[in-house]
Amino acid sequence: MSPYEKLLIQNKAWSVEQQLTDANFFGKLEKQQSPKFLWIGCSDSRVPANQITGTDPGEIFVHRNIANMVVHTDVNLLSVLEYAVVVLKVEHIIVCGHYGCGGIDAALGNKSYGIINKWLLNIKEIYNTHQQEINALEVHEDKVNRLVELNVIEQCQHLIKTSTIQKAWKNRNAPTIHGWAYGLKNGLVNELVNIEPNFENINPIFRYDLDQLNN
Repeated sequence: MSPYEKLLIQNKAWSVEQQLTDANFFGKLEKQQSPKFLWIGCSDSRVPANQITGTDPGEIFVHRNIANMVVHTDVNLLSVLEYAVVVLKVEHIIVCGHYGCGGIDAALGNKSYGIINKWLLNIKEIYNTHQQEINALEVHEDKVNRLVELNVIEQCQHLIKTSTIQKAWKNRNAPTIHGWAYGLKNGLVNELVNIEPNFENINPIFRYDLDQLNN
């Protein structure tokens, strides 16, 4: 049996198990998507949003990319953000990185990865800002993990600079932004930052005119 064939068999087993547990599971799931959370996580296969949080399908709206980045030129991310905040009206956004992240590790080195280099530049800029702090750490793993944390915090800041978030803050006082780092070694989340819907949390240069946000 190939790994691909195994997936199909496991899918059938999962479907049967869900229906045995709750005969209406798929009926309820089909009718409506109303998650309270948007998850912006790393593409790493070891960091699945639902399993980490013990939630069911339909409870978390998910976007994933290398090193859980919020890049202001990424139309994919911005589209997901707009849909989650404006249409689904999520109440919380979680930016979740993970210790030992390969993307973060790659950004700390000088190896060329082709087109991925352009993406890693965003992380290198964060390293450049905090270079003195990171370089003071003697163990490479510690350097990676500290940059993981700093990256999560920076991406949360990128979120609150968007007009999508600021408009939602103005109109419905939500969502709250959370920054997490997940530990592959123990399965636990380290809560790094929480940003409440308050315009005082945004540097004035990045605040949009509140009247224009209605347009």
